[in-house]
Amino acid sequence: MQRKAVRRRVLPGIAMLTALAAGAAGLTGCTGGSGDGSTSDSKAGGSSAAPAQPGKYRSLPAPCKAGADSKKLKGMLPAGDSLTPEQRDQMYAGVADASYDGDRHVGCRWSGQSPEETRLLSVGFERVVSYDRTTSSDDDKAKQVYVRRLTDAKLPFPGPTTSPTPAAPTPAAPTPAAPSPSVPAAPGAPVSPSASPSAPVELGSRVLEDLGSDAFLEDKLSPAGASAAQSRTVRIVFRTSNVIVTIEYSVQPALPGTIPPSTETQDKARQLAQALAERLSE
Repeated sequence: MQRKAVRRRVLPGIAMLTALAAGAAGLTGCTGGSGDGSTSDSKAGGSSAAPAQPGKYRSLPAPCKAGADSKKLKGMLPAGDSLTPEQRDQMYAGVADASYDGDRHVGCRWSGQSPEETRLLSVGFERVVSYDRTTSSDDDKAKQVYVRRLTDAKLPFPGPTTSPTPAAPTPAAPTPAAPSPSVPAAPGAPVSPSASPSAPVELGSRVLEDLGSDAFLEDKLSPAGASAAQSRTVRIVFRTSNVIVTIEYSVQPALPGTIPPSTETQDKARQLAQALAERLSE
């Protein structure tokens, strides 16, 4: 009788401990399940923000060779008759700019001189890299750099409906053929020098099309002086993917009162820019 009483007291205690253990296991399983679910959700959310692809260009061309490969280089820079063949070769070889990172910034400069004028040419390449490609790609960053330079040149950024007409006066508005010499002037009326058919045409600064991804041209004349000729500097900046190319071409005549022609200077700079853009696209 005494043993039966002991068994009756022990069995309810064991049943109670078993029930508590089962409840604790159930709570642990629920807690673990909810933790796994939150972790998978966070991973799924993180994988949706993939970084942008790097830019097309990972390196830059040798700037002096890029310019020297173009046949137009010799047409842009005069070589005096007093130069020896070795001096001519050295002049057209150019002088590379100092650079601490040849994969980011490189440039080259040339100079040519004749009794009539001095011409200077420089070409620079910049590879733009976005250090946070989760917010912007290399191409996006390069476009931001280009827009800043366009703004510094005080030129409008072209939109979807922008007309290709340059912002500055162009030959499209009054053409040089308008003042025909066959039309007689009014009797006694003074002839204006500006109406002469030989007056130089000023193309001006403007946004360019069909050159890289984006491009603009800046044309500036130095202030006129009584004893010095005006120099003209044409600067072309164009972007191709994540590389920005800058060309500066200056013409300084030797004779006072001489103004370098806008059309010729711009044409030579644009031809070189087109050759460099084609080389980058190879």
